[in-house]
Amino acid sequence: MAGIMENIYTPVLLPLENVITETPTIKTFVIRPESPIRFRAGQFMQLTAPGVGEAPFTPSSSPYEPEKIEITVLRTGMVTDDLHGLKPGDMVGVRGPFGKGYPIEKFYNKEILVVGGGVGLAPLRSLLLALFHDIDKVKRVSIKYGARNPEELVYRGFYEEWSKYEKVDLTVTIDNPSPGWSGNVGLVTELLKDLDIDLENSYAISCGPEVMLKFVTRSLLNAGFAPQQIYLSMNRNMSCGMGICGRCNIGPYYICKDGPDMNYDLIKDIPGVLG
Repeated sequence: MAGIMENIYTPVLLPLENVITETPTIKTFVIRPESPIRFRAGQFMQLTAPGVGEAPFTPSSSPYEPEKIEITVLRTGMVTDDLHGLKPGDMVGVRGPFGKGYPIEKFYNKEILVVGGGVGLAPLRSLLLALFHDIDKVKRVSIKYGARNPEELVYRGFYEEWSKYEKVDLTVTIDNPSPGWSGNVGLVTELLKDLDIDLENSYAISCGPEVMLKFVTRSLLNAGFAPQQIYLSMNRNMSCGMGICGRCNIGPYYICKDGPDMNYDLIKDIPGVLG
């Protein structure tokens, strides 16, 4: 356990430095611990709403800035409802990090295709910031991102900054036509047709709703990606973070320990995976 975490079972109470409204249903919570909490891109933490409960979230900030943790949260239920009511100065509990995180070293000297949907761009943002930090080590980063409507696109203020990297390209789409929107319209899988990518020297990483992952995976396979070239964020029912409670297992794997970002080749034949 890194940084200030002394007991993995006990959350550390920390004050919120800032609360950023990303969309009508998504907020980013900025935490600045007394000492750095080090994590790998893709690892997750348990965030506690005191007196209400805890839930797992992947930091959306850079692992190269461990003195500040940003966690982006979609409002979906009791814990997230309470979190969305917090303001700077309020206390939250943090424990972690848990999981393996992305195998970033495998991505060096490769073309990286990053596919996100909705709030799924949050865990991917940590990966992107890590890749940007070492941009000379990768051949290319191609980002394909979609949301239901323009109002649900997260981090819109960063798209121009990301696109300034010579090796980075970003394409955004929304599911349905919307007044005032002049960009792409259609599901994110539409952006995976006729891919301009070196298939033999690439990896694809995707995060989003599980139904989206199902069709993204199908599109990637149809495009020529091999199962071992595909990584999926399988954020399923993670609770204890240590493989004890058994709520997050997929076949022989515990998502909280072996993931949450799983190589598709390991899980593709397990019943119930991606429907």
